Amino acid sequence: MADMADWDATETAAAIRGGAVSALEAVDAAITRAEAIDPQLNFLVAEGFERARERARAPLGDGPFAGVPFLIKDLDDLIGLPTRSGSRATAGLAPATRQSALTDGLIAAGLNPIGKSATPEHGFLPTTEPLAFGPTRNPWDPARSAGGSSGGAAAATAAHVVPFAHASDGGGSIRIPASCCGLFGLKPSRGRTLATDPGHFPLPLSVQLCVSRSVRDSAALLAAVEAKDGGLPRVGMVDAPAAKRLRIGLVIDSASGGVPDPEVASAIEGTATLLEQLGHHVERTAWPAPIANMGDAFLLAWSQGAANILAEAGERLGHAPGLDEVEPFSLAMATIVASAPAGAVEQAVAFLDSLRAPYDTWLALYDMILSPVLSLPPPELGWLAPDLPVETMAERLTRYVGYTTAFNVVGAPAMSVPAAWTAQGLPIGAQFGAAVGAEAALLGLAYELEEARPWAGRRPAVCA
Repeated sequence: MADMADWDATETAAAIRGGAVSALEAVDAAITRAEAIDPQLNFLVAEGFERARERARAPLGDGPFAGVPFLIKDLDDLIGLPTRSGSRATAGLAPATRQSALTDGLIAAGLNPIGKSATPEHGFLPTTEPLAFGPTRNPWDPARSAGGSSGGAAAATAAHVVPFAHASDGGGSIRIPASCCGLFGLKPSRGRTLATDPGHFPLPLSVQLCVSRSVRDSAALLAAVEAKDGGLPRVGMVDAPAAKRLRIGLVIDSASGGVPDPEVASAIEGTATLLEQLGHHVERTAWPAPIANMGDAFLLAWSQGAANILAEAGERLGHAPGLDEVEPFSLAMATIVASAPAGAVEQAVAFLDSLRAPYDTWLALYDMILSPVLSLPPPELGWLAPDLPVETMAERLTRYVGYTTAFNVVGAPAMSVPAAWTAQGLPIGAQFGAAVGAEAALLGLAYELEEARPWAGRRPAVCA
C-alpha cells in the first residue's frame, strides 16, 4: 500500500486482480494524492471523485486496466463532467451526456477517471497556462511549464498522482509534455485508435492515447483501444524490445532551421551514441525540403481550426467572443484566417496533404528519424503566456516548436522518450518518428532504451 504511488498502471491492475488492493483502495489513494498535489501543480480542472468511487464499488470487468485510476484530458467529453477546453467562454456548460468511442474504449479497458486534466485553451499552445484556470506547473520545477497541450495529464503522471493519463496530440501535444515532464509519450498513426471527435481543423491532425511512466503502459493501452477497421496493419500487444537493428536518421536542427539549446543538442547526440552502442546505425539526414517549408501552411490550417472554434463559441454565446472570453492568441489566429486571401486555406490544406509522398520517400531510407522534441528545456511559466503580444508569441513559438508537427500532418507515429536531464534537473525528451503504421517498431525501440537507460526511478521535486 505504501508503494502504490510508484506503481505503473500495469502493476496497479495486477495488484487489483490479485487482491493485494481493491479498486476502491486504489482510487481512494489516487484521490488522496490528487488532493495533496493539485494545489501545488494545478493539473485538475474538474473532479469526479464520488463517481469514481461508485465505479470502484461496482463489479470489475475483465479489461486490462480494471480499477486503475485515470484522468481524461479536458478537450474531450466525459459523461457527467463539463468539458471546458481551457476556455473562459465555456463557463457554465452543462456536464457532458455523450462521449467518444475512444473514451468508451478507455472505460471498457477498466480505467476509472477521477477527473479532467488541464489543457491550454482548445489545445492551441505547447504550454498549459490558460487564463481560465491558471498555469499547470512542472513537477520537476514548479516555476516551469509542464508543456502542452496535455500538460495537466503529464504533471499528474510525473508527480505519481495517477499511473498514467489520457492525452491527445494535434501538433505535438503528447510528445511535448512527455518531454517536459520526463515521461514516455507515443503519438499513434492517424486512424490507429478508436474514433474520437473529428475536431475543428480542416485536416485530421489530432490523435489520442496517453502519457505514461512506463513503455508497457502505453503499449497495453494502444492494444486495448486499437481500431479494428483503421485501415492499418494491426499492432496488437508489443511487450518486449525488438531484435532488429535499425537504420536511424538523425536531425538536430528543427524543420524551420532553428538550432536547439546546447543541452538539448547534447542529449540527442548522446541518444545517438547510445543507439550505436546498442548496435543500431545512425547517420545524419535533413528534413525533406517540402516539409521544411510547411510552416506557413500549417499555421493557416491551425488558425482555421481556431476560427471554427470561435465561430462555434459565438453561436453558443450569442455574440462574437471578445478578450474577456477567449485568449488574445486564439483571436489572433482567427484574424489570420479572416485576412487570408480567398482559397488560401484550401491551398494550404492541399499542400499539407501532398507531404505524405516526400515523407514516405524519406522513411524508405530509414527505419526511424531521431530528433529533439523541443529546441529548449522546459521554459519558465509566462514565457509562452497566452496574453503575450502576438509578435512575441510568434517569435518564441517558431524558436521552441519545430520538430513535432510534420508527423501530425502526414499521419505518422512518433514518440518522446526520456533522453537526459539538464544541469538544473529538467527533463529532455528524444523524438523518434517512423513510417505510417510502424508503432510496433517504435515500441520495440522504446523498450530497449528503457532497459538501457532507465528513467522510472527518477522522482521530481513535487511527487506523491
